[in-house]
Amino acid sequence: MLTSEQTAILFPGQGSQQVGMGYQLAEKFRIAQLTFEQADRLLGFKLSEICWYGPAEKLNDTYFTQPALFTHSIASWRVFQELYPRFRPRFFAGHSMGEITALVASQAVSFEDGLLLAHQRGRLMKESGELHPGGMAAILGMEADSLRQICNEVVTQGEIVQVANDNCPGQIVISGSHAGVAKACELALAQGAKKAIKLAVSIAAHSQLMAPAQAEFSKIVDQISFSDPEIAVVGNVCHAAIYSKEQLKQDVKAQLTSPVYWTDSIKYMIQNGVRYFVELGSGSVLSGLIKRIDTQVQTYSLGSAEDFANFPAV
Repeated sequence: MLTSEQTAILFPGQGSQQVGMGYQLAEKFRIAQLTFEQADRLLGFKLSEICWYGPAEKLNDTYFTQPALFTHSIASWRVFQELYPRFRPRFFAGHSMGEITALVASQAVSFEDGLLLAHQRGRLMKESGELHPGGMAAILGMEADSLRQICNEVVTQGEIVQVANDNCPGQIVISGSHAGVAKACELALAQGAKKAIKLAVSIAAHSQLMAPAQAEFSKIVDQISFSDPEIAVVGNVCHAAIYSKEQLKQDVKAQLTSPVYWTDSIKYMIQNGVRYFVELGSGSVLSGLIKRIDTQVQTYSLGSAEDFANFPAV
C-alpha cells in the first residue's frame, strides 16, 4: 500500500516517447481524451495523431517530442487524480523536459503555459541544433567525476563537451560538438569505460551548444505566470526541493545548458523519506534508472489503461 508522504511522482523526458503513446489511455479515460484535445486546440495542429499514429520520425523530432511527452504525462496525472483524488505525493520531479510537467502538476504553472514552455523549448532546441550541430553519447561503467575530468581535457583541446545527464551509477550521458563527443568517448573507453553509445539525437542537449536558445527561452519563462508550488518540485539543477516560484524559474531556465543531476535528485528524495516512485507518462525509463540507484525502493510506471488497472490501490 502506497502512502502519499512516502511517494514521489515523476515525469519522463526526451527519449521515452513511442508511437501509440496515450492512445489506450484516451480510449479508456475521458479526462485523458480531453487533455489531448486541449493540446491539439492550443497548438493548432493534431499532436494527438502524431502521438498515436506517428510516423516515428515525426514524433522523434524534438519540435513535436517535447509537447507530446508533456501532454501524455499530464493526461496520465489527471487520470491518477481522478482515480485517487485525495492522494498528495511528497514530491514531484521530472527528468529534463519532464521538469516542466512537474511545474504543472504542482500547480506552479497552468496547463496552457506548461504546453507553451514545452513547445517553445523544443522549437528553440531544434533551432540551436541546426545552428550548432552536435550530439550526445551514453558512457557506461564510469563514474561522473572521472568523466568530467575527461570532458575538461577535451575542452582544453578546443572542443565543446560536458556531462549532460548523471542518470544513475554507471550511466552518464555526455553532450557537445560531434568532435568533442567522439574524443571524449575515445578517452573514456581508453580509461576503462565499458561502453560508449552514441545516441540517436541531432542536438547537444544540456550543453553550451544550447546557449543560442537560452536568452529567448529565459524570456519566455519570465513572461509566464508562476505560483509557489502546492507540492515541492525537486529541481534538475539544484537537486533539492523547491518551494518558491522564483527558484522554480531559475532551475527550469538553468537546465537548458546545465546537467540534469538525476542521481542526486533521486537520492535526495530517498533521504527525505520517499520509498515509492510513480512514473507517469510514456515508458519506464526513469523506473529503470531508479532501480540502479537504490534497489530498496519500489517503482511503478503508469501510462496506459492497462498500467492503471494493474496498479495497487493507494
